[in-house]
Formats: sequence, structure tokens, C-alpha cells
Amino acid sequence: MPAPNMDVIVSLAKRRGFVFPSSEIYGGMAGFWDYGPLGVELKNNIKAAWWRQMVQLRDDVVGIDAAIVMNPRVWEASGHVAGFSDPMVDCRNCKLRFRADDLKGPPSEIACPNCGSRGTLTDARQFNMMFATHVGPVAESASVAYLRPETAQGIFVNFENVATSMRRSLPFGIAQIGKSFRNEITPGNFIFRDRELEQMEMEFFVHPSQEDRWFAYWVEERHRWWTDVLGIDAERLRLRPHDPGELSHYSKQTTDIEYRFPIGWSELEGIADRTDYDLRAHAAASGKKLSIFDEAAGEHVVPYVIEPAAGVDRALLTVLIDAYEEQQLAGEKRTVLHLRPSLAPIKATVMPLLRNRPELVDRARRLAADLKPRLAAAYDDTASIGKLYRRQDEIGTPYCVTVDVESLTDGAATIRERDSMTQERVALELIPERLEALLAGRAAWEGVPRAAPPAAPGADAAS
Repeated sequence: MPAPNMDVIVSLAKRRGFVFPSSEIYGGMAGFWDYGPLGVELKNNIKAAWWRQMVQLRDDVVGIDAAIVMNPRVWEASGHVAGFSDPMVDCRNCKLRFRADDLKGPPSEIACPNCGSRGTLTDARQFNMMFATHVGPVAESASVAYLRPETAQGIFVNFENVATSMRRSLPFGIAQIGKSFRNEITPGNFIFRDRELEQMEMEFFVHPSQEDRWFAYWVEERHRWWTDVLGIDAERLRLRPHDPGELSHYSKQTTDIEYRFPIGWSELEGIADRTDYDLRAHAAASGKKLSIFDEAAGEHVVPYVIEPAAGVDRALLTVLIDAYEEQQLAGEKRTVLHLRPSLAPIKATVMPLLRNRPELVDRARRLAADLKPRLAAAYDDTASIGKLYRRQDEIGTPYCVTVDVESLTDGAATIRERDSMTQERVALELIPERLEALLAGRAAWEGVPRAAPPAAPGADAAS
């Protein structure tokens, strides 16, 4: 099925409580979004899936949570103060600002994309995308700080702390999930490009002689996560190595995992070989020695770094698009989100067949209460049973449990599966165990095969 257009996803997200425009009652604010009751659950589940696969199931990766505001010298050393910028042009007529690389032709010769005026666009100039703030009670230059534009630098400046406290040797990784802020010139396409975003990044420190092997490993490993854990259609994914001319200043090689969005092929995650750029830059600026004794090589080395970096917001958008399907059933449209059960905001919803029968309502509520300590369950009786099924299908709930009149005599209820719409009758006291078994049988992150790690140094000689 072709991907839905973005307007369909935006409508679904707001109507069903996934994503709302931030401060909407005041007209909103471009590049900022609020996650609703279902959106925050889906977002948390995506982060949990990443953390489990990247940290909890591995022996060679640990996690941290670094501060959003750091000493401004961090950003000077990393090159962000001088170089974290995009070329931009301004329209003298409507006063809006645009990315120069989005324009087709010289600014002096083309029309403004907003107001259509010709000859009103300025020449391109660099625009630093970091948000500046002030620390302390006086807004003077000495107190200037920045909201971090990436989480990676918090990992690099804690390299020695983590390696020492956790007694780590190469190779090992440090992972982090957290908010970043980028003053994007042209945020847009819903939550695809935001000014406030959440990142999932991991810096994997390796001996310089092993960089190519580990780079290839992490490209394969991260591609597999999108397909095997999140369930993204492999036909809509591709790997795109960067051309030399588009590499970041810190990168020796980078490969993007791209998804075929309604707006075309665009980056979902980047895997970058950052070499020793960051550690050497921070060592030079701070005067601290940022190296590690490599036991295999028998020497102190400044490690190279392989960085898989993905955005939580963009991942959520991808999951919504990829899971979305419209079906025609007996002349009626059925909208379904085929979410992996591990990602679904609600795992099971309990509903009475007749909401005007107090005894059915009471039994259904008690069943929902029994389920809540064991799985993400909900109760709903706000519409007819058919409409309730459609609502749960549209938000991706894997299972619905219907308590009907027969439940009062046979002590059982009906479990309906979302994708196939098949039903089975199960004794009420066994429903919690049955649902747990059904969900465990389709858990997304258990038993996912992992790429074989690179061979140890010297293995080439043996082969």
C-alpha cells in the first residue's frame, strides 16, 4: 500500500491524541509540538525499544543523561559556535527567512517562495542554529550559554568519567536519549524537522585500526533495528552513503538510513565515523588528556568514534506512516495502525457490549482494573461496539476484549485481534494470562538477531 500523504497523518495525530500543535490556542509556534496521551506513550515505547536494544541487551554499551545546558566552551571546542550554521536568505518585502539550498537559482533572480516578489531576496549569509540563553541573574556576555544542538557532546566530555567509573576498555559505547534544540530556518513537514527535538545517540569508542569494521557493523545493526524491532517495511528503507562533498566537518564517512516519506526519500538515522575529532578537540581546549589504555594493543590511544544517531520525533512519524492502512469492509472504510504490540500505546481495551447494562459495565471495569497492573490496558464505553472497534483499530490497539450478556452466565469474554479481526472466547479469570501470552509471542525486541561483531585486531592475519 502506498504511504498516506502527510495531511492524513497530521489529521490522525491530532484527532486521536498523538500530537498537537504547541500552544495552539495562541496560534501555535513553528517547529514546536506537544505529544498527547497516546503520543507520549508511543514515544516512550520507541525510546524503550531503542534503549533495550542499544544498552540493556549489550555488554559493551552503557548509558548517561547529560545536562542540556553546558559550559559554553564545550560548543566552542566542538566547532558549533563557529560552524553550526546554514546559509539563509531574507525577503526584504515579507521579512520571512529561507534556507538558501532550498531555492532554485540565485536569490537575486528568483521570486520569494512566500510573497512572490522578485528581486527582494538578500544574498545568502550564514545563520547559526544554536539557541542562546543566559545563566544567572544578569544578562551580560559572561553569562551566555546555549541549549545543546545535539546530545553527543555531553557524551564526549564525560568520556573519562564513564571509562574510569565503569572500568571500561575498548571497544565500548555510551548511549543517551535527550532533548536538543536547533533554530531551524524552515521547520516543517509536521514533526519531521523541529526546533525542539529528542535524539537517540550512541558514541562507540574503538581502536583506530578497527574503525571500518565497526562502522560497517553499526550500519547493518541499526538498519536491522528499524525492520526487526520497529517493524518498518524494508521496501521503504535504503542506505545512502554520503558523498565526500557533503560530509560533516568531523566525519570521515557517513551512511544515512533513509525512509520513503510522503515528501520523498529523507534521512531517518545517520551512522557517522567521527574519527578522534571530538576527543582531540576537547582535550586541546580543556587541557585534559582524553585517551584510554587499550589492552589488546598494549598502548594508550585516543579512540575513534562510530556514532549512530536517530531522532525520536522522526521515528514516531515514520512508525505512524508505515503502520497506516485504509481498508474497505462491506462498503465502509476501516483505518488501521498496524503497530507492533510492543509499541502500541494501549495493548488491550476492555468494553461492555451494552453500556446501558450496569452489570456488564461493572464486570468490564473490573476486568480492566485487573489488567492494568500487568499491561497497558484501557476501558471504553463511549460509543457502540462497532465504533469502539474502529477507534481502537485507528490508534493501533492490538486486542479488544468485549464483555457481553453471555459473560454473566458462562464467565467468559471475547478477545478480538486487530489485524485479522479474529475472535476467541476466553474465561474471564484467564484473560490476563492469555493477553500476556499473545503479547509476548509478538514482542518486537526479544530474540532479534544481532550482526556479528567485527573481528579482533590481528584476525586478518589468521584469515
